[in-house]
Amino acid sequence: MKKLIAMAVAMLGFGLLHLAVAQEGHPLKGSWLGEWQGNTVHGDNILLILDWDGKAITGMINPGTDNIPLKAASLEPNGWVVKLEADGKDKDGSAVRYVIEGKIENLELPNRSLNGTWSSNKGRGAFTASRQ
Repeated sequence: MKKLIAMAVAMLGFGLLHLAVAQEGHPLKGSWLGEWQGNTVHGDNILLILDWDGKAITGMINPGTDNIPLKAASLEPNGWVVKLEADGKDKDGSAVRYVIEGKIENLELPNRSLNGTWSSNKGRGAFTASRQ
């Protein structure tokens, strides 16, 4: 009888663990820290805050003094390809249009990563960020 109870408790624990993992949510939702290499306007470090409202991906690049709201965002589940677009300003107030394109890697892990490229009218380079 003790073995049966122990087995039932273990199965319940594994069931609850499975539910916790299954509740992960949208693959892009959360805070992402990384680098957009060679960005002379906003520096090499980047922070993305992304959300999913059930219909659209929304968010912000570098919240704080360099707030750059996302203008458009898409996720193609076939290949987990991501595209983020945002309009910011440089120090002189000139418009800077950013496009980040990449692929989600290690999707099954909580600290998945997004790797690809960024481009703007002021430059381009490699992009990498990991979800926190």
